Amino acid sequence: MTEAPLLSVEDLRVHFRVEGRVYRAVDGVSFAVERGRTLGVVGESGCGKSVTSLAVMRLVQTPPGVYAGGRVMFDGVDLLTLSARRMRALRGGRMAMIFQEPMTSLNPVYTVGDQIAESLAAHAGLKGAAARARVTELLELVRLPSAAKRASDYPHQLSGGQRQRVMIALALANDPDLLIADEPTTALDVTIQAQVLDLIGDLRARTGAGVLLITHDLGVVAETCDAVAVMYAGRVVETAPVAALFADPQHPYTVGLMAAVPRVDAARGRLETIEGSVPPPWSTAPGCRFASRCPLADARCRAEAPPLAAVSPGHAVACWRAPIEAAA
Repeated sequence: MTEAPLLSVEDLRVHFRVEGRVYRAVDGVSFAVERGRTLGVVGESGCGKSVTSLAVMRLVQTPPGVYAGGRVMFDGVDLLTLSARRMRALRGGRMAMIFQEPMTSLNPVYTVGDQIAESLAAHAGLKGAAARARVTELLELVRLPSAAKRASDYPHQLSGGQRQRVMIALALANDPDLLIADEPTTALDVTIQAQVLDLIGDLRARTGAGVLLITHDLGVVAETCDAVAVMYAGRVVETAPVAALFADPQHPYTVGLMAAVPRVDAARGRLETIEGSVPPPWSTAPGCRFASRCPLADARCRAEAPPLAAVSPGHAVACWRAPIEAAA
Protein backbone atom coordinates (compact mmCIF):
# COMPACT_ATOMS: atom_id res chain seq x y z
CA MET A 1 0.00 0.00 0.00
CA THR A 2 1.34 3.44 -0.97
CA GLU A 3 2.12 5.70 1.98
CA ALA A 4 -0.02 8.84 2.18
CA PRO A 5 1.79 12.14 1.52
CA LEU A 6 2.96 14.11 4.54
CA LEU A 7 1.18 17.20 3.16
CA SER A 8 -1.66 17.16 0.66
CA VAL A 9 -3.14 20.46 -0.54
CA GLU A 10 -6.47 19.88 -2.27
CA ASP A 11 -8.30 22.56 -4.29
CA LEU A 12 -7.10 25.31 -1.92
CA ARG A 13 -8.70 28.71 -2.46
CA VAL A 14 -7.60 31.88 -0.66
CA HIS A 15 -9.26 35.15 -1.62
CA PHE A 16 -8.83 38.72 -0.42
CA ARG A 17 -11.69 41.20 -0.23
CA VAL A 18 -10.33 44.70 -0.78
CA GLU A 19 -12.32 47.81 -1.71
CA GLY A 20 -15.27 45.83 -3.01
CA ARG A 21 -13.18 43.50 -5.16
CA VAL A 22 -12.37 39.82 -4.63
CA TYR A 23 -8.71 39.02 -5.36
CA ARG A 24 -8.35 35.30 -6.07
CA ALA A 25 -4.74 34.98 -4.98
CA VAL A 26 -4.94 31.17 -4.71
CA ASP A 27 -7.68 29.65 -6.80
CA GLY A 28 -7.92 25.86 -6.74
CA VAL A 29 -4.33 24.80 -5.97
CA SER A 30 -3.50 21.11 -5.43
CA PHE A 31 -0.16 19.40 -4.76
CA ALA A 32 1.48 16.95 -2.35
CA VAL A 33 4.74 16.83 -0.38
CA GLU A 34 6.18 13.39 0.34
CA ARG A 35 8.16 12.54 3.47
CA GLY A 36 11.89 13.02 2.97
CA ARG A 37 11.47 14.73 -0.41
CA THR A 38 11.43 18.31 -1.70
CA LEU A 39 8.64 19.83 -3.78
CA GLY A 40 9.47 23.09 -5.52
CA VAL A 41 6.67 25.54 -6.22
CA VAL A 42 7.81 27.84 -9.01
CA GLY A 43 6.29 30.80 -10.82
CA GLU A 44 6.72 34.51 -11.42
CA SER A 45 6.12 37.17 -8.78
CA GLY A 46 2.45 37.55 -7.90
CA CYS A 47 1.38 34.06 -8.97
CA GLY A 48 0.31 33.07 -5.44
CA LYS A 49 3.32 31.03 -4.27
CA SER A 50 3.89 32.86 -0.98
CA VAL A 51 0.18 33.12 -0.17
CA THR A 52 -0.04 29.35 -0.68
CA SER A 53 2.79 28.75 1.81
CA LEU A 54 1.24 31.13 4.35
CA ALA A 55 -2.13 29.41 3.91
CA VAL A 56 -0.58 26.01 4.66
CA MET A 57 0.74 27.47 7.94
CA ARG A 58 -2.62 29.19 8.59
CA LEU A 59 -0.88 32.58 8.66
CA VAL A 60 -3.10 34.42 6.18
CA GLN A 61 -4.62 37.39 8.00
CA THR A 62 -8.42 37.10 8.09
CA PRO A 63 -9.83 39.56 7.17
CA PRO A 64 -9.00 40.72 4.52
CA GLY A 65 -8.07 37.14 3.61
CA VAL A 66 -10.70 34.39 3.31
CA TYR A 67 -10.12 30.64 3.16
CA ALA A 68 -12.70 30.16 0.44
CA GLY A 69 -12.40 26.40 -0.01
CA GLY A 70 -10.30 23.27 -0.19
CA ARG A 71 -8.34 21.21 2.32
CA VAL A 72 -4.79 21.24 3.70
CA MET A 73 -4.15 17.71 4.96
CA PHE A 74 -1.10 17.35 7.21
CA ASP A 75 -0.44 13.80 8.36
CA GLY A 76 -4.13 13.00 7.93
CA VAL A 77 -5.52 16.12 9.65
CA ASP A 78 -7.17 19.05 7.83
CA LEU A 79 -5.33 22.11 9.13
CA LEU A 80 -8.14 24.43 8.02
CA THR A 81 -10.46 22.84 10.60
CA LEU A 82 -8.10 23.12 13.60
CA SER A 83 -8.53 25.61 16.39
CA ALA A 84 -6.05 28.49 16.73
CA ARG A 85 -4.58 26.82 19.83
CA ARG A 86 -3.88 23.53 18.05
CA MET A 87 -2.33 25.35 15.09
CA ARG A 88 0.00 27.26 17.41
CA ALA A 89 1.12 23.93 18.85
CA LEU A 90 1.99 22.68 15.35
CA ARG A 91 3.77 25.83 14.14
CA GLY A 92 7.40 25.79 15.16
CA GLY A 93 6.99 22.20 16.28
CA ARG A 94 5.99 19.65 13.66
CA MET A 95 5.67 22.37 11.00
CA ALA A 96 8.18 25.17 10.50
CA MET A 97 8.79 27.94 8.00
CA ILE A 98 11.81 29.87 6.77
CA PHE A 99 10.49 33.26 5.75
CA GLN A 100 11.61 35.26 2.75
CA GLU A 101 13.21 38.20 4.60
CA PRO A 102 14.93 37.31 7.90
CA MET A 103 15.48 40.93 8.94
CA THR A 104 11.72 41.49 9.19
CA SER A 105 10.98 37.96 10.50
CA LEU A 106 13.36 38.09 13.48
CA ASN A 107 12.45 40.28 16.46
CA PRO A 108 14.95 43.18 16.54
CA VAL A 109 14.79 43.66 20.35
CA TYR A 110 15.69 40.10 21.35
CA THR A 111 18.96 38.26 20.80
CA VAL A 112 18.86 35.47 18.24
CA GLY A 113 19.63 32.96 20.99
CA ASP A 114 16.67 34.11 23.07
CA GLN A 115 14.36 33.75 20.06
CA ILE A 116 15.46 30.17 19.42
CA ALA A 117 15.24 29.40 23.16
CA GLU A 118 11.65 30.69 23.26
CA SER A 119 10.67 28.16 20.59
CA LEU A 120 12.46 25.38 22.48
CA ALA A 121 10.62 26.28 25.69
CA ALA A 122 7.23 26.39 23.96
CA HIS A 123 7.51 23.11 22.04
CA ALA A 124 10.16 20.99 23.78
CA GLY A 125 9.99 22.27 27.36
CA LEU A 126 13.72 23.10 27.37
CA LYS A 127 14.84 25.94 29.64
CA GLY A 128 17.97 27.32 31.28
CA ALA A 129 21.29 25.58 30.61
CA ALA A 130 19.67 22.84 28.52
CA ALA A 131 18.07 25.42 26.22
CA ARG A 132 21.32 27.40 25.90
CA ALA A 133 23.23 24.24 25.00
CA ARG A 134 20.63 23.33 22.37
CA VAL A 135 20.76 26.88 20.90
CA THR A 136 24.53 26.62 20.49
CA GLU A 137 24.14 23.15 18.96
CA LEU A 138 21.61 24.44 16.43
CA LEU A 139 23.72 27.45 15.44
CA GLU A 140 26.70 25.15 14.96
CA LEU A 141 24.51 22.83 12.88
CA VAL A 142 23.73 25.66 10.46
CA ARG A 143 27.44 26.52 10.34
CA LEU A 144 27.24 29.91 12.01
CA PRO A 145 30.82 30.89 13.01
CA SER A 146 31.44 31.39 16.75
CA ALA A 147 27.99 29.99 17.48
CA ALA A 148 28.05 30.41 21.27
CA LYS A 149 29.06 34.06 20.95
CA ARG A 150 26.64 34.81 18.13
CA ALA A 151 23.73 33.56 20.22
CA SER A 152 24.04 36.79 22.23
CA ASP A 153 23.90 39.01 19.12
CA TYR A 154 20.86 40.94 17.93
CA PRO A 155 19.64 40.48 14.34
CA HIS A 156 21.09 43.82 13.16
CA GLN A 157 24.56 42.66 14.22
CA LEU A 158 24.50 39.79 11.72
CA SER A 159 24.91 39.76 7.94
CA GLY A 160 22.07 38.71 5.64
CA GLY A 161 23.49 35.21 5.21
CA GLN A 162 24.00 34.84 8.97
CA ARG A 163 20.42 35.95 9.68
CA GLN A 164 19.15 33.40 7.18
CA ARG A 165 21.14 30.69 8.99
CA VAL A 166 19.53 31.79 12.25
CA MET A 167 16.10 31.50 10.60
CA ILE A 168 16.96 27.95 9.50
CA ALA A 169 18.15 27.10 13.02
CA LEU A 170 14.90 28.52 14.44
CA ALA A 171 12.83 26.53 11.94
CA LEU A 172 14.66 23.31 12.74
CA ALA A 173 14.82 23.78 16.52
CA ASN A 174 12.17 21.14 17.18
CA ASP A 175 12.94 18.71 14.33
CA PRO A 176 9.86 19.49 12.21
CA ASP A 177 8.26 16.91 9.94
CA LEU A 178 7.49 19.63 7.37
CA LEU A 179 9.78 22.53 6.47
CA ILE A 180 8.47 25.36 4.26
CA ALA A 181 11.14 27.61 2.75
CA ASP A 182 9.75 30.74 1.09
CA GLU A 183 12.41 32.16 -1.25
CA PRO A 184 15.15 31.35 1.31
CA THR A 185 17.95 32.77 -0.88
CA THR A 186 16.39 36.15 -1.70
CA ALA A 187 18.90 39.04 -1.52
CA LEU A 188 21.82 36.70 -0.79
CA ASP A 189 24.92 36.58 -2.97
CA VAL A 190 25.47 33.50 -5.12
CA THR A 191 27.99 31.82 -2.80
CA ILE A 192 25.74 32.19 0.25
CA GLN A 193 22.72 31.04 -1.78
CA ALA A 194 24.47 27.77 -2.57
CA GLN A 195 25.46 27.27 1.07
CA VAL A 196 21.91 27.88 2.33
CA LEU A 197 20.41 25.45 -0.20
CA ASP A 198 23.03 22.81 0.60
CA LEU A 199 22.23 23.25 4.28
CA ILE A 200 18.50 22.71 3.73
CA GLY A 201 19.28 19.60 1.66
CA ASP A 202 21.63 18.21 4.31
CA LEU A 203 19.09 18.75 7.07
CA ARG A 204 16.32 17.12 5.04
CA ALA A 205 18.54 14.08 4.52
CA ARG A 206 19.41 13.97 8.23
CA THR A 207 15.89 14.34 9.62
CA GLY A 208 13.71 12.88 6.85
CA ALA A 209 11.53 16.00 6.79
CA GLY A 210 9.41 16.88 3.80
CA VAL A 211 10.35 20.24 2.26
CA LEU A 212 8.14 22.71 0.39
CA LEU A 213 10.48 25.13 -1.42
CA ILE A 214 8.93 28.31 -2.83
CA THR A 215 11.04 29.96 -5.53
CA HIS A 216 11.00 31.78 -8.85
CA ASP A 217 14.39 30.33 -9.84
CA LEU A 218 14.30 27.29 -12.13
CA GLY A 219 18.00 26.70 -11.48
CA VAL A 220 17.29 26.25 -7.77
CA VAL A 221 14.50 23.81 -8.62
CA ALA A 222 16.75 21.77 -10.90
CA GLU A 223 19.47 21.48 -8.27
CA THR A 224 17.49 20.87 -5.09
CA CYS A 225 13.99 19.49 -5.77
CA ASP A 226 12.56 16.03 -6.45
CA ALA A 227 9.28 17.29 -7.91
CA VAL A 228 7.90 20.63 -9.02
CA ALA A 229 4.56 22.43 -9.26
CA VAL A 230 4.37 25.36 -11.69
CA MET A 231 1.95 28.13 -10.71
CA TYR A 232 0.40 30.82 -12.90
CA ALA A 233 -2.16 33.43 -11.82
CA GLY A 234 -3.21 31.60 -8.67
CA ARG A 235 -3.41 28.12 -10.16
CA VAL A 236 -1.12 25.12 -10.59
CA VAL A 237 -0.71 24.54 -14.32
CA GLU A 238 1.79 21.65 -14.27
CA THR A 239 3.21 19.14 -11.79
CA ALA A 240 5.95 16.62 -12.51
CA PRO A 241 9.15 15.02 -11.29
CA VAL A 242 11.96 17.52 -11.87
CA ALA A 243 13.72 15.45 -14.54
CA ALA A 244 10.48 14.98 -16.49
CA LEU A 245 9.60 18.66 -16.34
CA PHE A 246 12.95 19.83 -17.65
CA ALA A 247 13.13 17.11 -20.31
CA ASP A 248 9.59 17.54 -21.61
CA PRO A 249 7.61 20.57 -20.30
CA GLN A 250 3.98 20.22 -21.30
CA HIS A 251 2.22 23.47 -20.43
CA PRO A 252 2.85 26.41 -22.81
CA TYR A 253 3.64 28.63 -19.81
CA THR A 254 6.27 26.18 -18.56
CA VAL A 255 7.73 26.01 -22.06
CA GLY A 256 7.91 29.81 -22.08
CA LEU A 257 9.62 29.88 -18.69
CA MET A 258 12.23 27.38 -19.87
CA ALA A 259 12.89 29.38 -23.04
CA ALA A 260 13.35 32.60 -21.02
CA VAL A 261 16.16 31.19 -18.85
CA PRO A 262 19.50 32.84 -19.83
CA ARG A 263 22.06 30.34 -21.13
CA VAL A 264 25.83 30.72 -21.26
CA ASP A 265 26.06 28.92 -24.60
CA ALA A 266 23.23 30.87 -26.25
CA ALA A 267 23.98 33.08 -29.23
CA ARG A 268 24.10 36.76 -28.49
CA GLY A 269 20.77 38.49 -28.88
CA ARG A 270 17.55 39.29 -27.07
CA LEU A 271 16.31 36.97 -24.33
CA GLU A 272 13.11 35.06 -25.04
CA THR A 273 10.02 36.59 -23.43
CA ILE A 274 6.38 35.64 -22.92
CA GLU A 275 4.28 38.25 -24.66
CA GLY A 276 1.38 39.93 -22.88
CA SER A 277 0.69 40.23 -19.16
CA VAL A 278 -0.85 38.24 -16.32
CA PRO A 279 -4.62 38.78 -15.91
CA PRO A 280 -5.56 40.79 -12.81
CA PRO A 281 -6.43 38.65 -9.77
CA TRP A 282 -9.99 40.01 -9.71
CA SER A 283 -10.68 38.91 -13.31
CA THR A 284 -13.69 36.63 -13.73
CA ALA A 285 -13.07 35.85 -17.40
CA PRO A 286 -13.78 32.19 -18.23
CA GLY A 287 -11.25 29.79 -19.66
CA CYS A 288 -7.56 29.23 -19.14
CA ARG A 289 -5.84 32.19 -17.48
CA PHE A 290 -2.87 31.84 -19.82
CA ALA A 291 -5.02 31.87 -22.97
CA SER A 292 -4.40 35.55 -23.85
CA ARG A 293 -0.63 34.90 -23.93
CA CYS A 294 -0.61 31.37 -25.33
CA PRO A 295 0.41 30.70 -28.95
CA LEU A 296 -1.62 27.47 -28.94
CA ALA A 297 -4.89 28.86 -27.53
CA ASP A 298 -8.15 28.21 -29.35
CA ALA A 299 -11.81 28.97 -28.68
CA ARG A 300 -12.17 26.20 -26.11
CA CYS A 301 -9.17 27.53 -24.15
CA ARG A 302 -10.83 30.95 -23.90
CA ALA A 303 -14.21 29.54 -22.87
CA GLU A 304 -13.46 26.68 -20.48
CA ALA A 305 -10.76 26.33 -17.78
CA PRO A 306 -8.84 23.04 -18.21
CA PRO A 307 -8.47 20.70 -15.21
CA LEU A 308 -5.10 19.43 -14.01
CA ALA A 309 -4.98 16.03 -15.75
CA ALA A 310 -2.31 13.33 -16.09
CA VAL A 311 -0.39 13.10 -19.37
CA SER A 312 2.01 10.42 -18.06
CA PRO A 313 2.70 8.77 -14.69
CA GLY A 314 3.39 11.52 -12.14
CA HIS A 315 3.08 14.30 -14.76
CA ALA A 316 -0.11 16.39 -14.81
CA VAL A 317 -0.97 19.46 -16.91
CA ALA A 318 -3.85 21.94 -16.98
CA CYS A 319 -4.03 22.43 -20.76
CA TRP A 320 -6.55 21.37 -23.39
CA ARG A 321 -3.74 21.03 -25.96
CA ALA A 322 -1.57 18.67 -23.89
CA PRO A 323 0.34 16.56 -24.57
CA ILE A 324 2.39 18.86 -26.78
CA GLU A 325 5.55 17.98 -28.64
CA ALA A 326 8.83 18.51 -26.82
CA ALA A 327 10.75 21.61 -27.88
CA ALA A 328 13.43 20.90 -30.45
